[in-house]
Amino acid sequence: MKLLIPKVPARMKPLSGFAHFAHLTLLTLLPGLLYILVRVDFSQLGFALIVLSKWRMFAVRPRHWPANIRANAADIMVGISLLVFMINSSTRVWQFVWALAYGVWLLVIKRASNVFMVSVQALIAQSLALMALFLGLGDAPIVVLVGLTWVICYVAARHFFFSFEEAYTKLLSYTWGYFGAALVWILAHWLLFYGVVAQPTLLLSVLGFGLAALYYLEKTDRLSNLLRRQFVFVVVAIVTIVIAFSDWGDKAI
Repeated sequence: MKLLIPKVPARMKPLSGFAHFAHLTLLTLLPGLLYILVRVDFSQLGFALIVLSKWRMFAVRPRHWPANIRANAADIMVGISLLVFMINSSTRVWQFVWALAYGVWLLVIKRASNVFMVSVQALIAQSLALMALFLGLGDAPIVVLVGLTWVICYVAARHFFFSFEEAYTKLLSYTWGYFGAALVWILAHWLLFYGVVAQPTLLLSVLGFGLAALYYLEKTDRLSNLLRRQFVFVVVAIVTIVIAFSDWGDKAI
């Protein structure tokens, strides 16, 4: 006779009680608290607050902690990125806009669990995290930029593929992380900015969106030959324009 052992969920999601109420309250207040901390020049405390808001990751047995950290990594990246944008904004209006965007992420986008919205979450997390990385640490050593880019791309890819129950999620995530790190290793020697967006961020966002769209359409049986050619053409055209019309002179760091 086979003994059935109930599976312990990796994430604790109480549906009622004080813990659930406290969690929802913190989510609601968190963007406003970050805005206040930035205004009073206590930004460092904001980073700690974002991490503390994920306390439920550790409210299960320690063997589930790695899985919970991976599952919540995209959310943490978005929170830290928007806080970096708030810190680097010169006006109160823009700081409020970023705080509002974080509220929309926490209460609307992050709470969605269908395949399409999870895919959107992954693309948002990667784009915002890369923007924040080069905005806040653009003058850091190349090895730091390469390493953090690998982490960002890996986390975003894993978040994306996990919703499709892809058999090669780990391999594909490592591959995308390696590609992003290799691209940054090359482009960081000529780190160019278009406004506040660094060239590696733009290229990885365009390529990531194109590949993710093709994968999503293929998995949902909506990818025709015409759509495939259109996506490939648009992505290649954008990448070509960005590379061809960039000023590559005297930009080495």
